[in-house]
Amino acid sequence: MKKLLAAAALALMIQPALAEDAAPKWSLAIHGGAGTLDPAQMTPDKRVAYESALQAALDAGAKVLKDGGEAIDAVKAAIVILEDSPLFNAGKGAVFTWDGTNELDAAIMDGRDRSAGAVAGVKTVKNPILLADTVRTQSEHVFLIGKGAEEFALSKGFPVTPPEYFATEARREALERLKAEKLSALDVDHKFGTVGAVALDQKGNLAAGTSTGGMTGKRWGRVGDAPVIGAGTYADNRSCAVSATGWGEYFIRVGVAHEICARLRGIREFNTLTADSSGVAVLEPEEAEYTADSVMADVAALGGDGGVILVTPEGHAIFSFNTTGMYRGRATSAGVNEVAIFGGEVGAGAKGTPNH
Repeated sequence: MKKLLAAAALALMIQPALAEDAAPKWSLAIHGGAGTLDPAQMTPDKRVAYESALQAALDAGAKVLKDGGEAIDAVKAAIVILEDSPLFNAGKGAVFTWDGTNELDAAIMDGRDRSAGAVAGVKTVKNPILLADTVRTQSEHVFLIGKGAEEFALSKGFPVTPPEYFATEARREALERLKAEKLSALDVDHKFGTVGAVALDQKGNLAAGTSTGGMTGKRWGRVGDAPVIGAGTYADNRSCAVSATGWGEYFIRVGVAHEICARLRGIREFNTLTADSSGVAVLEPEEAEYTADSVMADVAALGGDGGVILVTPEGHAIFSFNTTGMYRGRATSAGVNEVAIFGGEVGAGAKGTPNH
């Protein structure tokens, strides 16, 4: 009888743990740009504004995932919040080109079938991430640019957003200072203004999205890595989902987003082949961190900087950046919910990678 009671007690102790392990798993990470951020310039009011905006985006995406929604919808929900905020260089707060206009780029990718959509150089669409997803779902194409992308938007019912909606005084002053002092975009942009989100939903599907206004004073139709599938945005259920932010030319040369996913897929396949009889091996968070850091080191070796966010099929939400800071946040079904700005803050180690 004592043995039966002991066994019953043990079963009661184990049951909640098993239920917790079997609970639906989801994960989300977001960013609002990485760059040379100066803590001395971050006033308490400014910090509160950025953290509140990041938390709002995180909450919007997390709600979709908590409610059993799809990763692709969580990505859109988070990015729309950031596009609508004048604090970030995407949508409402986009930087000015040399000619004094706002040209917007965005991309999105679904890890289930690797379907993707992207737009570049659009000036009349309030939320470019939604247009990019419409390219993905309602056209036979992946990448549309400029007037053609805007004509496509009209054909799909997107209202025309007037140019004054995107203009902010802070961005206009940055352009004027760049021209007056003959500076580079790097001199007036303390951060690389790109926003992005990556997600894992309860069905195990991954998605990634990125949106940006580019670099202050850009000319000749310059396009960075954000809308380039494989450079600034990539998602594959077999490996991970990645969104990047940084000096786009270098991210394109390295193929950062795809490079991280390809390396992680190789590691996972190796782990599976070498797994013992207990079953299929999974990717450890340290392996994902090391891979992201290694690819970012490659970017740095070429002379570029910036950062990435990624989520793996196991639900690891990872940050890696080689700058002083990156506006970022993550939330998971395990109870993680945090936003941060500088390296070394909650959710990030000394080099920008997260502590687990």
